Amino acid sequence: MDKEDKQVRVRFAPSPTGALHIGGARTAYFNWLFARQHKGVFVLRIDDTDRARSTEASYQQILDSLRWLGLDWDEGPDVGGAYGPYRQSERMSIYTEQLEKLKQQNRVYPCFCTPEELQRERELAQREGRAPRYSGKCRHLSADEVASRLAAGESHVYRLRVESEGETVVHDIIRGDVVFQNAEIDDFIIWKADGTPTYHLASCIDDALMEISHIVRAEEHLSNTPRHVVLFEALGFEVPQFAHVPMILAPDRSKLSKRHGATSVSEYREQGILPQALINYLLLLGFSPGEDNEVLSREQAIESFRLDQVAKHAAVYDVKKLEWLNAQYYRAQSPDLVLAQAWAGFVERGWVAPDETNRERLAWLRTAIEFVLSRSRNAADLVEGLRYYFQPVNAYDPTGVKKQFADSDVSDRLRRIAKRLSEVSPFTTVVVEKEFRSLIEELGVKGGKLIHPTRLALTGVTVGPGLFDIMVLLGRDECVSRLELAAHRIETGNVTLTQ
Repeated sequence: MDKEDKQVRVRFAPSPTGALHIGGARTAYFNWLFARQHKGVFVLRIDDTDRARSTEASYQQILDSLRWLGLDWDEGPDVGGAYGPYRQSERMSIYTEQLEKLKQQNRVYPCFCTPEELQRERELAQREGRAPRYSGKCRHLSADEVASRLAAGESHVYRLRVESEGETVVHDIIRGDVVFQNAEIDDFIIWKADGTPTYHLASCIDDALMEISHIVRAEEHLSNTPRHVVLFEALGFEVPQFAHVPMILAPDRSKLSKRHGATSVSEYREQGILPQALINYLLLLGFSPGEDNEVLSREQAIESFRLDQVAKHAAVYDVKKLEWLNAQYYRAQSPDLVLAQAWAGFVERGWVAPDETNRERLAWLRTAIEFVLSRSRNAADLVEGLRYYFQPVNAYDPTGVKKQFADSDVSDRLRRIAKRLSEVSPFTTVVVEKEFRSLIEELGVKGGKLIHPTRLALTGVTVGPGLFDIMVLLGRDECVSRLELAAHRIETGNVTLTQ
């Protein structure tokens, strides 16, 4: 069967040594998209051979982050599959069996060099201007000496015999053919002194035995790939197709780090970024859907994604773009969904009772959310936009105070508005607006002279939903009280209160 005819099987293989970061999440998403587009299989494999650094907490956090992003896997440690186990720590007997085959074929040899000897080799190579590569010193030991030293229990690793002549070509779907001279590939270690495989050996064995057809991974692994090609061939396995996705750089084109903001998926989640927004943003880090279309549903992403059109150059992290995308998705949610998401926070703030069942109260709350939602970029914006519906105004926007409370007669106008509102019945948007505009005409002033100070007095801020919608939701008594209080504060010089 040709490679083109094989079922697409891709894998994401994180190490559980920390949280899932944005680079890993992007790699997982590109694999997931490629699998879904080709009706293939997305495999989750956990590369946990680093016993010292791997933790169960990191493992669970990675799974939780992938689930939150909506990246489901067809085979993996928790769902099973025909090619398991899917945790490398549970596959040691498989690696040992493959190592024995390499020994029998004389493709590997034990290396007894100490770390100090290897360091001296590297230092000598640097002084002589050579690339620091293993000299092959133990490759030429006699069979008797090897047997003797093994019998004596000397510490050793196993290295793969690599031909120094010729070249190794990596056929990369994104980058084209990348040529490596075999002279640059030394006899690298595939089995460590502690009796465990290196990343190189375990990864290649797993990819082969799990019949992975395409290895889509980060650009930083490209330098390892010629070793993997050589190792696949030594093991007698077919070489999968490779695709190395570009790095993600900070805005200053340095390596992305925590100083540039959130880097792990869980941090974005805690900051109120929606999974739809983050997954959409990951698509744009190295891929352009075209037609100036940047907001794509998951189905649209599957349809438009092309692995061979992923950019070769590094993607630049842009938190403003992510925030913009989040705003698009956040505002597109229904008020009922947002209410459900925010309910626990409202209860915690004392804005609603945990067991609230009053239909009028719930309808009122839903309406308030609907008004504020169109101006909110995230949950924090929503809460801030709702604050003045639940809490008294104890501070006024300083810029608004200078501009809207500066007129000598503003307090008198606020009292006039309060008196007029106290007489409005029924207290509905249409009636309130009619009476308010009638007062504007009576006073012979521009609308803004009443509208802007009124908004500031009622909410403490200068922008928000429609003023008359705010009034009706606050209710007649609350509006009158806040207008009177603001007038009093202006008259007594206490409008610079802080929260």
